[in-house]
Amino acid sequence: MTRFQCLLPAVTLCIALVYPTTSTAVDAQAAMSDTTGQPLGTIDLIAAPTGTLLRIELNGLAPGPKAIHIHSVGDCTDPSEGFVASGGHVNPNDRAHGLLNPDGPDAGDLTNFYVHDNGYAWAEIFTPLASVNGRVGATILDEDGAALVVHTRSDDHSSQPIGGAGARVACGLIESVR
Repeated sequence: MTRFQCLLPAVTLCIALVYPTTSTAVDAQAAMSDTTGQPLGTIDLIAAPTGTLLRIELNGLAPGPKAIHIHSVGDCTDPSEGFVASGGHVNPNDRAHGLLNPDGPDAGDLTNFYVHDNGYAWAEIFTPLASVNGRVGATILDEDGAALVVHTRSDDHSSQPIGGAGARVACGLIESVR
């Protein structure tokens, strides 16, 4: 073993101690379930300096692109009615729906994600429009809470009221983990 090979682990450790990585501690989480009450996985919400990162890991949805939005009421207790108790999008500024809409977007608008043929989805979505505590954009965890809702199709990001995304097929109450 050369002197360089012996020193490499020590140098790496010193660099790691001097230059710590950014924390990715989860601030809130939504346990997602479908309209039959079947658990699908979780979505973690992680505070960032300019918004919120959503880390999606779900299994059991139909394949294809899906829309996801932040809804204004923390209530997923009506799966047989399609999760309508979760209300509309978080939208304190009364903006139109759609990331591509000149009169939008509302604070609950997010990009689409993809479910593979085996029903598995993993994605990270960032929004500068809302944060768990309201530090950036709209407040997700206000007095009546909030929910994440997945739709059956993708969002076209412009048509009203939900971008042609179709029925609500999954919902998760967003809960603080701190």
